[in-house]
Parts: sequence; structure tokens; C-alpha cells
Amino acid sequence: MGASDPEVAPWAPGGAAGMAGAGAGAGARGGAAAGVEARARDPPPAHRAHPRHPRPAAQPSARRMDGAPGGLGSGDNAPTTEALFVALGAGVTALSHPLLYVKLLIQVGHEPMPPTIGTNVLGRKVLYLPSFFTYAKYIVQVDGKIGLFRGLSPRLMSNALSTVTRGSMKKVFPPDEIEQVSNKDDMKTSLKKVVKETSYEMMMQCVSRMLAHPLHVISMRCMVQFVGREAKYSGVLSSIGKIFKEEGLLGFFVGLIPHLLGDVVFLWGCNLLAHFINAYLVDDSFSQALAIRSYTKFVMGIAVSMLTYPFLLVGDLMAVNNCGLQAGLPPYSPVFKSWIHCWKYLSVQGQLFRGSSLLFRRVSSGSCFALE
Repeated sequence: MGASDPEVAPWAPGGAAGMAGAGAGAGARGGAAAGVEARARDPPPAHRAHPRHPRPAAQPSARRMDGAPGGLGSGDNAPTTEALFVALGAGVTALSHPLLYVKLLIQVGHEPMPPTIGTNVLGRKVLYLPSFFTYAKYIVQVDGKIGLFRGLSPRLMSNALSTVTRGSMKKVFPPDEIEQVSNKDDMKTSLKKVVKETSYEMMMQCVSRMLAHPLHVISMRCMVQFVGREAKYSGVLSSIGKIFKEEGLLGFFVGLIPHLLGDVVFLWGCNLLAHFINAYLVDDSFSQALAIRSYTKFVMGIAVSMLTYPFLLVGDLMAVNNCGLQAGLPPYSPVFKSWIHCWKYLSVQGQLFRGSSLLFRRVSSGSCFALE
């Protein structure tokens, strides 16, 4: 979240700096959207205890919090339901866009304002970089309030395309054909169903991500033009022509691989962890067992999104790297040969979680800023 799109409400996991900033896609990647978007299901059947292990209540498959909008209707009301999801997704995307915009500028290393001296919980003096609110106020001073929505149009198109793609795939591969996890299942059977369900969700996420990624790249490049005050990427159609002319077809898919890997790791990690926790750690004798199981997926989504944030960061940096914009060239960024090169560089610099926190942003030890 993503800054990752297709995204409706990206996750904003806390980075090495500590507390997490509010947030989307990102993106995405993130996210989830954040998620924020689990597939709707009928209420699970009454819980029954397995002779050896407590059984978890059936849960919806996880969706990346920075990912595309969730499930669509079926039957005669499907077109109306799909249009409703597109409209709701557009609204959430527009509201969350300033957050994603600031996050992306921080991800590329643009720090136009000096840090301020503060104290930590131990009373020691530390340097804090501007928070989201201070950064957003600075953007308004430079570009006006409308400047907070730079790059919104391709992002809206990306989310709409992702939503339509998911709806079309659900018509071709109906989710009703997937058996739901039941309290009557033994451990082996329930695990097979979770694997099948996660595989289905992974297929939809990967296809929608690939189709919407070109618009995501355009959106990212429109936003980072704030750094160098460029106007290379303006309209969607003109941006498509520029990218195709300068980089060819592959230019529309730079940064796709780390985003896909992040989505896959998130889905499998979240679903499997929630399944095993509900099966082995939540005892049926506890009066609030069902309530706890209903929140397990959500909590696991937050935890796993923190671990997969570096994939989101690397994917977004690759989308703007060496594209003719100041934000993707030295001194802001080296010219990366591949996303693995980018990952290694950020790892050495201790910056794999840069931009994950938007509220309390401490200056890292390797920064050029220093206390006098």
C-alpha cells in the first residue's frame, strides 16, 4: 500500500522507526487495501469440537490490504453490484490518495523539510522528520489543495480495471465450486480446503495485478514529478505513448515481480497462520472462542503486511527508477539493474521499511541529518 495499486485502502505497517502511519494500495499493494477487503461469506455453521483438535470457524480468504476491491455479486444483480463496488472503491481511493501520495514521496527519499529535535520515551534527544500532516501541508503550499490528488486519475482507472477483472474471473471460475472449511472437517481435510481457497484468491489477485499494473506505473510517475517539478507524464494516453516509445512494452511492467511476490506471500502467510492459530491455539472451552477466531485473520493481515512491506517499497521504486524523472535518478536513487539490486541496496542502507511510518518518523543512523 502502495503506494501500491490496485489499492483501495492500503496497509500502513510500522517500520523500523516504530509506530505505523495511517494508511493504503498500496497498494497496492498494496494492500489492503487494506486490506479491508475479505470475500463475503454466509455465517459459519454452529461450532463443533473435533475429538483431538478444536476446529476453526469458516473464514473468508485474506485479501492484501493494498489490493483491489473485493467480491462481486452474482446472478441478475451482478452488474449493479459490480458498479457499486467500482463506485465505492473510487470513493475510498480518492479519500486515501493524499496518504498514498505522501508515502510515495517519502519512499523515493524526498525530504524537502529539515527534521526537528524531539525526545523519545527515555528522554533522549532525537531527530524527527515531518509527519504526514506536515508533509501534506507543505504540498498544499506548493501546489494548492488540488496538488494532493496528483496521479489520482490513473489510480482510479487501475482500481476499476482490477474490480472488473475480478468480477469477470468469478463468473468464469465461480467461487461456489470451492468447498468451504467446515467445523466437521478433520485437520487434513480443512487444510486442503484452505489451500484450495487461497490458491483461488491468489489466481485472481495475480491476474488483476498484472492487468492493472501499467496504470499503476503511470500513477506512480505522475506523483513523483513533484520532486523535480517535471511535467513529462500528464494524461493517461500521452503517458502510455511516452512509456511505449522510450521503454517498450516492458516499461509498463517494471516493478511487477516484487508486487506479485508480496501479494502471494501475504495471502498464503495470512491464511495459513490464521488457520493454524484457530485450529491449535484457540480452545473451544473459552467462551469467546468464536469471537477470537473472527478477528484472527484481521490481526494476521496486519502482522504479515509488515513483513511484506519491503516488496511494496521495492516495486514502487522500480516503477519510477531511471524513467527520466529526477526522483528515479541520482542523487535520489541509483539506477538499479533489477529489483533484486534495488532490494540489496535498500537492505545495506537499512531502508527496507522507508515510508512505512507516516506519523513518528525518526531520522535513521545512516542519514545525512545529525544532531549538533
